[in-house]
Amino acid sequence: MIRIKSSQKFFTEDEVSSLTGICLRHLDDLIQMKHLGQLVERAGDLVRLFTSSDLIYLTKLYPRCQH
Repeated sequence: MIRIKSSQKFFTEDEVSSLTGICLRHLDDLIQMKHLGQLVERAGDLVRLFTSSDLIYLTKLYPRCQH
């Protein structure tokens, strides 16, 4: 089970990876396949942000990485 603050609306890739247990390499593959997250420009850089719905989807359908 994942516990998140109800006030937190968006999560970065690093946060999603640590919360779901899916490594960044596999998370990136899933993002591309399932079109998850939203690209947002932040301080001149493009950052992918995820909603709590994205988190729920990932935790229910994909296991934690074992490596």
